[in-house]
Amino acid sequence: MTPPDLPASESATERASDLAADLAALTRARVVVVGDAMLDRFLYGAVERISPEAPIPVLRIEREVAMLGGAGNVLRNLTALGVAAELIAVVGDDAPGREVAALAAAEAGERCRLLIQTDRPTTIKERHIAGGQQLLRTDRESTVPVDPATAKALVAAARNALADPAVGALILSDYGKGALSPEVIAELIAATRQAGRPVVADPKGRDFAIYRGASVLTPNRRELALATGLPTDDDAQVVAAGRAVADQAGIAYVLATRSEKGMSLVGGTGKDAAVHHLPAAAREVFDVSGAGDTVAAVLAAALAAGCDVVRAARLANIAAGIVVGKLGTAVAYPGEILRAHHATDLLAAEAKVVDAAGMCEQASRWRRAGLTVGFTNGCFDLLHPGHVSLLRQARAACDRLVVGLNSDASTRRLKGDGRPVQAEAARAAVLASLADTDLVVVFGEDTPLKLIEALLPDVLVKGADYTAEQVVGAEAVRRAGGRVLLAKLVPGQSTTGTIAKLNA
Repeated sequence: MTPPDLPASESATERASDLAADLAALTRARVVVVGDAMLDRFLYGAVERISPEAPIPVLRIEREVAMLGGAGNVLRNLTALGVAAELIAVVGDDAPGREVAALAAAEAGERCRLLIQTDRPTTIKERHIAGGQQLLRTDRESTVPVDPATAKALVAAARNALADPAVGALILSDYGKGALSPEVIAELIAATRQAGRPVVADPKGRDFAIYRGASVLTPNRRELALATGLPTDDDAQVVAAGRAVADQAGIAYVLATRSEKGMSLVGGTGKDAAVHHLPAAAREVFDVSGAGDTVAAVLAAALAAGCDVVRAARLANIAAGIVVGKLGTAVAYPGEILRAHHATDLLAAEAKVVDAAGMCEQASRWRRAGLTVGFTNGCFDLLHPGHVSLLRQARAACDRLVVGLNSDASTRRLKGDGRPVQAEAARAAVLASLADTDLVVVFGEDTPLKLIEALLPDVLVKGADYTAEQVVGAEAVRRAGGRVLLAKLVPGQSTTGTIAKLNA
């Protein structure tokens, strides 16, 4: 049974999410982050020579940038989304610790609670970069667990934060630097579950059982392999490893990040069992630093805002694709996520526009999978409710719908001078963007007879202003065992009528 603190994923497979609405909802969310805060320093420069002391490059440093790292970078990602976020972490009584405190205050003000342990250094990661490439990383850190008094104060601060009913989720940002011992993790998960809120854990180490009771675990592929001892090279292997974690460690869902292969969401039981492979958006990867922080932040924020786990994972996948295209530990802003989503949709729509050969090849694959193929056609100039109704009825009569589109020259011969109003590329793009359309094929003849004879659809659909005998290709379709469907018309809807009104 899906845990009560995590919306079930079933509905997400049955409806398209409104990404803009989901992003707007994030600004009403509040999330608490507990974990290993650190200072990320980036030293940028130029390499112009090799050291005479050893065969290594000499980096001439030109500028230095410091920003929150670890759990602090999760905070940065949350505030970039407009989420009200709170950071609870441990720093040392040193200059880097004070720098972390100042940066955290700039991000989230008084909501941040940084505990100081005097005998413990603040973790610092320094990355040396030239020409957009990372040459070296140096770490200054302690991985010894924080002392008992600090651990107790950490848990108390988290409990106090969770007492606020506005808090919608908790993130455990575990970098293995000592803030989150197994005992602290267990107490934090128990407190969050008792409060009825989801827990997102970004894990470290071999033993994922220490996160027992978490709502979602977000390991990368290598971490998942290390924790399970199982291969994670392909979809099936990732699913098997994810299920092993979910079953053995008592985790509701595992969201495995897989670099260029995107992400895989595995988990749930019974009707809520989920396996969703989310492909990565095609983009150039500059730096994967902090991408896991982005995933945890966006996922938890979306869950806190009321999204189901699949919609939350999809948002996180888009955001991760954005940050790996930036240099350094970066964040994704709502506008960037929305633009990336639209770009992906446009690419998917473009992929639907094929030639006759591509149509036949795809139809063969569909039929081998046992799917029925339908066909309809038209000029579809200035798309109107009548067109939408035709396409909806056609798609309801088959598993996959191919739409034949008259070319510009063909439309002009049929409709006269001044038509089409929109060029064939624009008309094809609009048709391809519709959920009811699976393929669009532009044809230059006056009728789609050649396309129909090549495809031999299982269902041929035309408007009811035709008779079955008048439908082009009907005879060929029937001979092949298919049928003809006359779709109901929407009264008063036509492109010609629309143009007449505009010119009146």
